[in-house]
Amino acid sequence: MRVGIVCPYSLDVAGGVQAHVLDLARALTGLGHDVDVLAPASESTPVPGFVTRAGRAVAIPYNGSVARLTFGPVSLHRVRRWLQAGDFDVLHLHEPTAPSLSMLALVLAEGPVVATFHTSTPRSRTMLTFQPLLRPMLERVTARIAVSPLARQVYVEHLGGDAVEIPNGVDVPAIAAAAADPLPRPPGPPTVGFLGRFDEPRKGMPLLLEALAPLDVRLLVVGRGDADDLRRRLPAALVDRVDVLGAVDDRTRSRALGTMDVLAAPNTGGESFGIVVAEGLAAGTPVVASDIEAFRRVLTEPATGRTAGLLLPPDDPAAWTAGLAGLLAAPDRRAELVRLGRARVRAFDWSTVAAAVLRVYEVAVAADPRGVAALDEPAVTLPEP
Repeated sequence: MRVGIVCPYSLDVAGGVQAHVLDLARALTGLGHDVDVLAPASESTPVPGFVTRAGRAVAIPYNGSVARLTFGPVSLHRVRRWLQAGDFDVLHLHEPTAPSLSMLALVLAEGPVVATFHTSTPRSRTMLTFQPLLRPMLERVTARIAVSPLARQVYVEHLGGDAVEIPNGVDVPAIAAAAADPLPRPPGPPTVGFLGRFDEPRKGMPLLLEALAPLDVRLLVVGRGDADDLRRRLPAALVDRVDVLGAVDDRTRSRALGTMDVLAAPNTGGESFGIVVAEGLAAGTPVVASDIEAFRRVLTEPATGRTAGLLLPPDDPAAWTAGLAGLLAAPDRRAELVRLGRARVRAFDWSTVAAAVLRVYEVAVAADPRGVAALDEPAVTLPEP
C-alpha cells in the first residue's frame, strides 16, 4: 500500500508528534508498505530517506505553546506537488486543525483521508476560534484516530464526530536492547532519572527537586532545557549530585534509562499520552509517575487493574519524598514493577500500534468510492490502551 503521511510540526526540533510520525513510517515500511512523509524541515536537518522536506517553519504561538509550522501559498504549492507525485492509496494527516501542512493537504486531498489527533488541551483556543470553519473541512476526513481518551474528548467536544483510540507507540525491542547497555555512572547513591523538557513548568522539575533534596540520591536529567539555569535553582543538598545530559539521540536516551534505579515523571498535567512512562517500562526501569490520567492509562492493565508503576500526587513533594525513598529501599518491589511493566508495554509496541493503524487504513479505503486493492495485511483487532 502506498501511504502519504503529513507532519505539521518541523523536524528541526524534537517533539512528540514528530517522533510519532517518523516511528509510524518506519513501522509501516518494515511491514512492506511504501511510505512518504511530508514535513517542515530545513536543509541542514538530517531526515530519513522517506521524508520529503517542505521547507523551513516559522515559530508561532499555538494553543498556549510555541509551534514551528509551515503555511502560505508556497507551502500550498509544495503540498499540491507532493500529492500529485505521490498518488497515495491513503493520506494520513496528523493534527489537521493546526495551521500547517496537514490542513493544507486536507484542503487538496482526494480519496481516503485518515486524521490523527494528538491535542490534549481541553479548551483549545484555536479550535474554539475556528470551529465554524474546521467542522465542514473535517468532513473530508474518512476515518479519525485519537492517541488517548483526552485527545478523543477534545476532538468530540470541539468538532463533533468521534475517533477510534490508538495509543502512541514505542520501539520496545530497541529501547530494551539499548537499556541493557547502560551508561556508566559514578559509584555511590542510587540514581533517580528524569526525561523531558526540564525547564517547562508542567514537566514538574521544581516538585522533583524539592522531593529529592532530603534523599541521598543522584539525579540524572535527560532532555532539552537551560542546564545553567537548572543548576542555579538546585537546592543546596543537590548541588553536587545532579548530572545533566541534555538532548541526546534515541540510543543514548535508552542507555540512560538503563542507568537509572528509578524513572521519575512528576508532570503536573497537560499530557495526552505518557510516552516517557512507556519508554521507562520498555527499558525495564521502575517508574514513579504523577497520578494524572495520561500516566494512569499507560501504567494500568485494563483487564486486571494492576499498576506497573508507583503513582503519586502531582502537587505533593512530601509524598514524592516518601514514595521514592520507599521504592529505592525495596528491591523486590522494584523487580515486581519491572515485571509488570514489561508485560504492560507490549500494548504500546509499534508492531501492535502499526497493525491497528493499518486496520483504520483498510476501513478508510473501503469507505472511499475510488477503492484500491485490498491490503496484504490481515485484519486485526484494535488494542485496548
